[in-house]
Amino acid sequence: MTNGAVAAPLPAPRAHRSTRSDGRLGATARVLLPVGTTILALLIWQLLVTLTRTQVFPLPAEVLRGIGELLRKGVLWSYIGDSLRRVAVGYAAAALLGIALGVPLGRSATLERLVNPLIQVLRPISPLAWMPLAVIWFGISDLAPIFLIFLAAFFPVVVATANAVRTIPPMFFRAAENFALPRGALLRRVLLPAIVPRVLTGLRVALGIAWMVVVAAEMLGVDSGLGYLILDSRNAGKRYDLVIAGMLMIGVTGLVLDIGMRRLERLPAVRWGFQE
Repeated sequence: MTNGAVAAPLPAPRAHRSTRSDGRLGATARVLLPVGTTILALLIWQLLVTLTRTQVFPLPAEVLRGIGELLRKGVLWSYIGDSLRRVAVGYAAAALLGIALGVPLGRSATLERLVNPLIQVLRPISPLAWMPLAVIWFGISDLAPIFLIFLAAFFPVVVATANAVRTIPPMFFRAAENFALPRGALLRRVLLPAIVPRVLTGLRVALGIAWMVVVAAEMLGVDSGLGYLILDSRNAGKRYDLVIAGMLMIGVTGLVLDIGMRRLERLPAVRWGFQE
């Protein structure tokens, strides 16, 4: 370069473009937006029922009175509790067995070749298709709906866990070998911490599926639960206000469960696995 020559300025770095909307919603907006959406949905519901003059679909006020009736009879909370209990048992069994099977599937190519074809054959079968067999195997009892809920949650957990294990960088295992970690310590200190974020995502998806299946599962002869409430209200007097009330309770409870899983994903111990 000759004396006096001026070096060309380096190009300015390009601003990083976020894929998310700019800024964060304030606390007030986070409350007002869902409240406003709910009010708008209720207004549209009221308008459509009024304009169509239907005698079947209830007005929002009628559904609210139906919820009040269930509360006065003291059955609403017990029905919600019974549904949650069945989902908790089936989901817990699916989570434990799904993770226990998914870890070796992700680690062993031989085991994957042996078991994966069977999993891929059974996985697309709707849990509702198992209803006749559930009645034959377990009779008219809580075990039949719990079995269907288990099937609904089991396969998503297995697939998520196996995929999470396969994505662990090989250097993790090489480092563990260098330190001569025993198998138990390898599982506890390397493998499980590495797969927790992805497994939690699979558990959240599985919980949503299990909660959706509970409605049909509780139509297998049980005499409690939100699914039973919907079926009984339809058959006994065509109480569609109670049918819609049961549907809303399922939706609200599912929302609470999903919020709980999202909070779990944001715990400091696993937050590293999720982008803000």
